[in-house]
Amino acid sequence: MSHNSQTPNLHIIFTLAGKFLYTGSSNKEITSWNLSDFHSHPQQSITNTLESGNGAVKSILVHSNKLFTAHQDNRIRVWKITVNVNNEYQQQKFTHLATLPTFIDRFSKVLIPKNHVKIRRHKKCTWVHHVDTVSSLALSKDGTLLYSVSWDRTIKVWKTNDFTCLESVHNAHDDAINAIAVSNDGYVYTGSADKKIKVWKKENGEKKHSLVGTLEKHKSGINALALNNDGALRGHTKSILCLAVVSDLVCSGSEDKTIRIWRGNNDNVVREYYCLSGLEGHKGPIKCLTAMLDPFHDQSSETSFLIYSGSLNCDIKVWQIFVPLL
Repeated sequence: MSHNSQTPNLHIIFTLAGKFLYTGSSNKEITSWNLSDFHSHPQQSITNTLESGNGAVKSILVHSNKLFTAHQDNRIRVWKITVNVNNEYQQQKFTHLATLPTFIDRFSKVLIPKNHVKIRRHKKCTWVHHVDTVSSLALSKDGTLLYSVSWDRTIKVWKTNDFTCLESVHNAHDDAINAIAVSNDGYVYTGSADKKIKVWKKENGEKKHSLVGTLEKHKSGINALALNNDGALRGHTKSILCLAVVSDLVCSGSEDKTIRIWRGNNDNVVREYYCLSGLEGHKGPIKCLTAMLDPFHDQSSETSFLIYSGSLNCDIKVWQIFVPLL
């Protein structure tokens, strides 16, 4: 079962937080949607829309009352979320807190020569700057650290309380970095157009993250990462563009215009995934996915999930799937 909403802009990134769905578009718009009204009245569920920066919004994260957004203009922006209740309807307000790197961070580094790194043949800048599109964001388990990756091939680590840049790993990959994920035990995974997934860790007593592993079996560039043990997803006829994890399911969206739902087999030493279902209905490649447990379903024999998908023809769809309990 699916619901459809046609939007005038191309939404290329989704994230869920509480009762709200956040979307980022190709034309610098960030929109929040109230999920309570989304299924029946999608257009009326929009609680706030803002424009920021230049170009596409590439990644969105929510932590506590802060919204972190990554942009094509090489910047990360931080917003304070305020929820106003009007006649039992929750509406959000975004207040700009900071743009990373902050002015204080830039000013404190610019006067010291060792803080400058070469980015082109005759150009340098301080190491706190991303110098190309910021493509993906991730948070540490406790929310104290923000990780960012960029098409400039760097990984940066930021404090979420004062937005100071703590670390930068230069030339982390041989090509643009498209995705990052951080495990609960502190391992950092990065995926790149160089067809590699790299694993990083900051050991006790060390000041910086170091490379601890490289996965090189992919035949094309890495577009998305999601952590849920291990396993390969085979079944799409074209490139996988996005992933989402909910409970013990993995959802994959593809250039072939379909979504597939996968569940892991725990009987094997190496976990394998089998396809539960394929969802068809989009008229364009699936660019973004997010998923959640259905809060309105209470059947004891099955579990209901809500999957939100966005395609390159500006459609947003909501799918309800029912999965038998194991």
